[in-house]
Amino acid sequence: MQNKFNHKIEKIAVSDIRQFDTEVSSIPNIIKLTLGEPDFNTPEHVKQAGIDAIIDNQSHYTPNPGIMELRKATADYYNEKYNLKYSANQVITTIGATEAISVVLQTILNPGDTVIVPTPVFPIYMPITEINNGNYITVDTSTDGFVLTAEKLEKVLADNKEKNIKALVLVYPSNPTGVTYSRQQLEELAAVVRKAGIWVLCDEVYAELTYNGQHTSIAEFLPEQALLVSGLSKSHAMTGWRIGYLLGPDDFIEQAVKAHQYMVTAPTDNVQFAALEAMKNGKEDSAVMKEQYLKRRNFMQLALKQAGFEVASPDGAFYLFAKIPNKFDKDSWKFVRELAKKAKVALIPGVSFGPGGEGYVRLSYAASMETLEEAAKRIQAFVDAK
Repeated sequence: MQNKFNHKIEKIAVSDIRQFDTEVSSIPNIIKLTLGEPDFNTPEHVKQAGIDAIIDNQSHYTPNPGIMELRKATADYYNEKYNLKYSANQVITTIGATEAISVVLQTILNPGDTVIVPTPVFPIYMPITEINNGNYITVDTSTDGFVLTAEKLEKVLADNKEKNIKALVLVYPSNPTGVTYSRQQLEELAAVVRKAGIWVLCDEVYAELTYNGQHTSIAEFLPEQALLVSGLSKSHAMTGWRIGYLLGPDDFIEQAVKAHQYMVTAPTDNVQFAALEAMKNGKEDSAVMKEQYLKRRNFMQLALKQAGFEVASPDGAFYLFAKIPNKFDKDSWKFVRELAKKAKVALIPGVSFGPGGEGYVRLSYAASMETLEEAAKRIQAFVDAK
């Protein structure tokens, strides 16, 4: 059989993060600080709403973009928290933020269109762009404190006029660095995006886990060009429920709901009622988790610095992006494999996050303080033994 598979699917690989997590899982007594998985459980009132929905026989198809009550609650939630002005009709409920990203790129890309992706970044946006017949340009932000400056964006746009740039991806607070953008930085970027007339895919799934000041959405400045992706996985410890959101202008939503419909038909019925409870009565659920994450961040940041790592300014999410100490080779794959084998601590190599990531490792502190304390001891001993 010729051309047995889609060539674009054959070209991409399963995420390095997942592959390495599986690779180290067989090591006895390994401490895995690899995945972005909250160690908290879903709040009780949200779980109960899901249980009640099952008992009430909420087990049928819903409208393609989700039940209207949830779409309205989602719009109200983001409008109240982040000074936005969305209506219920400008919301699509998705199967996690991942599906929302896929819907965005499938909706806006024509063959040959180009997406700008600042790196280091979670490695999802590039393969989905390729699957949807687009191209991408990566922009290394490691020399700018891991943020994309307006000046650098202007230069990338000017240097690539022939590439039909369609969108900018902006992820903040960032996975893997934990770095976020100030209001001023976002206003400056918004001015460049507005002038260029491109979309901005703003993945703000870690918005609730912003530690220094209030999160600002770039959608506040660019309501007609911003495609806002978020969800409840991180804010409400609901990764397994697979509930996300896509918010955007009317003309975009009108087209995006088609991609969503033919991708998944509709979100899971009973899960939407759990999400509704989270949106209406769980607006402060993330505060308790954020308090604990902040303590863990401070502990691990200090521990890594004492061990000789340089750590990017972690203003949000639950990751530390740490520069490998000078006494080691800067090959991040070599470092994490040696650390896993000798110290029984698993981190993710920085190179997995694209240009600017080599020489770094990502640590997820979404683990108990007891686990982190033991991990810190092991990492220190590993560094000392070099």
